[in-house]
Amino acid sequence: MRLFFSIVLFVFICSVSFAQTYTLDHFLETAKSNSPLLKDLKNQVSSGQLDSLRLRAGYKPQVNLNSGGYFAPVVKGFGYAGAITNVQTFNALLGVNQQIIGKGYLNAQLASIAFQRDSLINSGKLSEQDLRKTVTGQYITAYGSLQQVKFNSEVVKLLTKEEDLLKKLTRTNVYKQSEYLAFLVTLKQQQLQLMQARLQYKNDYATLNYIAGIADTAYAELSEPGIQKTITPDESNSIFFKQYKLDSLRLSNGRSLLNYSYKPKANIFADGGYNTDFVQPAKNFGTSFGFSLTMPIYDGGQRKLQYKKIRLEEETRQNYKAFFNVQYKQQIAQLNQQINENENLLAQVKEQMKYSESLIKVDTQLLQTGDVKIADLILAINNYFTIQNLLTQTTISRLQLINQLNYWNK
Repeated sequence: MRLFFSIVLFVFICSVSFAQTYTLDHFLETAKSNSPLLKDLKNQVSSGQLDSLRLRAGYKPQVNLNSGGYFAPVVKGFGYAGAITNVQTFNALLGVNQQIIGKGYLNAQLASIAFQRDSLINSGKLSEQDLRKTVTGQYITAYGSLQQVKFNSEVVKLLTKEEDLLKKLTRTNVYKQSEYLAFLVTLKQQQLQLMQARLQYKNDYATLNYIAGIADTAYAELSEPGIQKTITPDESNSIFFKQYKLDSLRLSNGRSLLNYSYKPKANIFADGGYNTDFVQPAKNFGTSFGFSLTMPIYDGGQRKLQYKKIRLEEETRQNYKAFFNVQYKQQIAQLNQQINENENLLAQVKEQMKYSESLIKVDTQLLQTGDVKIADLILAINNYFTIQNLLTQTTISRLQLINQLNYWNK
């Protein structure tokens, strides 16, 4: 009787429901909000927007206030030549400088910053997709461990119930003591497997918290992931191909910037204020203005070398894109094939599970009348446990494959 109450207490402890339930979205949103990488990329995007504003501001008139004084004393005829130094000078000038550039050159420079910003945005989407895949994969693993806990708990409950009946039948000599002990060994094994399953779930749940950046040692029940296959997007809309497109636009814009760098550059300037050598200080208020022009003539062939370098980068880009395109399509096709095969296997396992459950029900009914061998009942229970493990593993494997497929379908 003491053994019976110990088993009941153990089952009660192991089957206590969790105080709280979390969903996959909870961990995904938490991981995104805690990710320092995503925050860093977001700040870099904001920094790129500031670079664009700074570039525009740099081409507006630049106004500076400049002032300086100079004194070269001549003592008893000794000192610098006054005709050269003017002995003493002072100036306080307000200068304005304006660089003259074409609208096309400004747009090309702004486009260069925009491509960097778009590249960072796409990198952020890729990083978020990586994080989603990692968190979802660990969530599925922990969910599978939880399902194993629940199944093992049900098996222990079933065996505990039948153990009480078998004990009574053994006392009335319907079954031998050795048969009862063999059944009791099976019950103990299932209890140990239940404890092991709970430890595994705790470890998997702790890993999920770690990945999501959650500092918590407690654990709760996980709801079903509920993920479904998503539609594979067109190549032009895929974030995995967008970077190749951005690189192509960046290289094309690089050619435009190179062309603009060899066009004439003009600059106008003006100043006004006070500049005197103290000969007639009251009359030394004035202004000045001018311009400068730079026209490249010959650079030793650097321009052609830069064009060749850009062409090589474009060739490299095309090679990487072509190779990735083959890998991408092969990966999608392989995952779809594996999912279909997994679903076929899952249907067969579920069908086999029905037969195993039916056999368990029949054997437990026959146990009440003593018309079943304990060895046959133990064998049926072990087969049921094996098929249930296969069902759980196949289900989790299917979810993991869908998670991998959805990773590429963005």
